[in-house]
Amino acid sequence: MQETIHHLSHIDLDGYSCQFIMQYTPYKITNYNANYGAEVKSKLDLILENIRKSKQSALILITDLNLTADESRWLNNEVRKMNDDKLDVKITLLDHHGSGQESAKKYEWYFLDESRCATKIMYDYTKENFEFNEPSWMEKFVNVVNAVDLWKLDEVENFEYGKVCMRLVNETRELNRVMFADQDNNYKLSLLKESTKYIEVDNAPVALDNKIHSIKKEFFKIDEDNTLDNLSTNYIVKLLGDKRDTNTIYYKGYRGFLSYGVGNTSIVGNGFLVAYPEYDFIVDVSYRGAMSLRANFNVSVAQIAKEWANGGGHPNAAGGRIMGFKEQYRYDKVKQQIETIINDKESRASVLEYKKED
Repeated sequence: MQETIHHLSHIDLDGYSCQFIMQYTPYKITNYNANYGAEVKSKLDLILENIRKSKQSALILITDLNLTADESRWLNNEVRKMNDDKLDVKITLLDHHGSGQESAKKYEWYFLDESRCATKIMYDYTKENFEFNEPSWMEKFVNVVNAVDLWKLDEVENFEYGKVCMRLVNETRELNRVMFADQDNNYKLSLLKESTKYIEVDNAPVALDNKIHSIKKEFFKIDEDNTLDNLSTNYIVKLLGDKRDTNTIYYKGYRGFLSYGVGNTSIVGNGFLVAYPEYDFIVDVSYRGAMSLRANFNVSVAQIAKEWANGGGHPNAAGGRIMGFKEQYRYDKVKQQIETIINDKESRASVLEYKKED
């Protein structure tokens, strides 16, 4: 197999475990994750964009997500058009949710089996269709995920271990999966790999539960040990710094940094401004359009918040809410919205200044 695999999966234990299995194959894989609703189509749009840009053959692999009839029809048509343009693109969807029955009956690429979790379907499919360097513990891990995802209470050992693994994924929120999609995915898959070290030990659920905090810290640790909060903050500040080329904004001559859904602006924002003093302010926008701004005495973010969103606060710490903000699942779409606001405010200010001079 020469094509790149674009693997879209759900954001729970079952979804990430499907991607975890594929780590033990030799192919070039790009992972994407989505929750149900508009995010699924947004991520599929991104996959199609990436395939068109690369102009290379590709497999779109979708796991633990059912597509609606409209989504399936749209995706099938888009792939057909790319193949008409001499691109070799295939689709494989592996799922276990009964709500996908309509699409499964219509499209041969849509495989539905309600008797197994998506991870078990992925595992069996991988053994049959891909080169697979299977670790000795993989089948046990798959059975753990299957037990907890299908709520098999009679499989006590696997079920209890699966509950801890589920929490390992669900309560792993240190990284924002829109701003840091690749790093967040890698974080969760790394934690799942660590979890397999305890799968065969005595009282495995307790053993893993006792290790969760330390294995999280180990992922973020660069050199010296510290609290999880401090380690993850330093890690995030470095990630933000790596995005300066794409995330920089300007307002009235001031240089700012725009982040989306990162949160904890008092610590992360101030840490960023200390690490990168060439920036006058940082603004983090939440999924619902709430803004949190921080500065380091170079500009009044209270004034910026007032001008952008009728907000306010202190010169170095302010906030507000952007009316009409549309939640996005891609950073570039967020930046477009914010830059539209900036351009509008600057244009109005220029008009008012012109009228004063006139």
